Amino acid sequence: MAGYTVAIVGRPNVGKSTFFNRMLEQRKAIVDDVSGVTRDRQYGVAEWNGKNFNVIDTGGFVPHGTDIFEKEIRKQVLIAIEEANAVIFVTDVTTGITDLDAEMADMLRKTSKPVYLMVNKVDNHQRSLEATEFYSMGFENIFFVSSISGSGTGEILDAVTANIPEEESLSSIDDEEKDLPKFAIIGQPNVGKSSLLNALIGTERTIVSNIAGTTRDTIHTRYKLFQKDFILIDTAGLRRKTKVHENLEFYSVIRAIRAMDEADVCLLVLDATQDMTAQDLNIFSLAARKGKGIVLLVNKWDLITDKQTNTARDYEKAIKKRIAPFSDVPVLFISATGKTRIYQAVEKALEVYENRKRRIPTAELNEVMQEALKAYQPPVVRGNPIKIKYVMQLPNTSVPSFAFYANFPDEIKEPYKNYLENKLREHFGFSGVPIRIYFRKK
Repeated sequence: MAGYTVAIVGRPNVGKSTFFNRMLEQRKAIVDDVSGVTRDRQYGVAEWNGKNFNVIDTGGFVPHGTDIFEKEIRKQVLIAIEEANAVIFVTDVTTGITDLDAEMADMLRKTSKPVYLMVNKVDNHQRSLEATEFYSMGFENIFFVSSISGSGTGEILDAVTANIPEEESLSSIDDEEKDLPKFAIIGQPNVGKSSLLNALIGTERTIVSNIAGTTRDTIHTRYKLFQKDFILIDTAGLRRKTKVHENLEFYSVIRAIRAMDEADVCLLVLDATQDMTAQDLNIFSLAARKGKGIVLLVNKWDLITDKQTNTARDYEKAIKKRIAPFSDVPVLFISATGKTRIYQAVEKALEVYENRKRRIPTAELNEVMQEALKAYQPPVVRGNPIKIKYVMQLPNTSVPSFAFYANFPDEIKEPYKNYLENKLREHFGFSGVPIRIYFRKK
């Protein structure tokens, strides 16, 4: 699925974030969580009933300047309705239907997208009776939920995932282009993403400005030069929450996250004039956990005037220390404005794309990995040696995934899993690609 997005909306203090956190901490539905990408919202990749989708918590509307509270809420809900595929509208049974709830309901009733009315804090029989008031709002899908206890959360997620298609089409790409490699240019604002795109294609395809956030939308450009053919996706920058002062940022971040979903490889652009930041690491982690190939491009390398023999080596070493344990990622030092090594970046992205599709014959895989198992055997558990007898690459996966069959699969710990991953990378060339390893009962 490509970019199916569910937005959680509602007035303040109805339990939106509690509902989001319940999915993360208790039900294990949300498997990735990046807090504070913009303002105080949270973005997660959720899995329920075997389907993946983006979840956006729009909690805590913060007015700026002379904007009144209700106006801010209206803007946020309109953006959520426009960009999300479905909306979970959270209300509070303890306060009943407020004027703000009624105003939101009026807006949500005008959309053709699925709206799930969630009446929160329904945790006893009396509140169940009181919650029937919300049927008067006229929504077809109504769920009585307690985010604190988790009651009813499974039912609403069952309903949400029932409407997610098994294979959502990439509506922004023509049929002819669907099979082409897709590279998303991602990163914080003002690191040179649009400049990189323009340097590659040789035309002013996108607006380039030193104003952070100039690119508001994802822009698809087909690159067909020098015997290369692929799609470049330019995205709006992802900002830290302290830097955000306008509602359009919400719109931009949704588009950037959905661009990751469409992409095969993410070109993460960093600013050479500063160290890798926590926000850069957040973006990297989100792309990795979405299973995307990654190439790190350190832009503005021409602005570093006091370069020594080991400057690039030391910078790369510092980056890989930050992104560990997934440090088998290509790092290139480029200048988008000077067109330095930008075509090497394309070559490297194509290599990572091929790495992501690589299939290892089972016989060859077992021959190599059995040697690795002999060289460093799994630890003994309660006097019983762990024996891994067989390994295979799982079919029909978007990310290279391997199953190791063992007598005590649940006893194999993270350090040994990392050892096996390193051996797979060492022998089979998965640079820039996340690897999934599973241990199963023999």
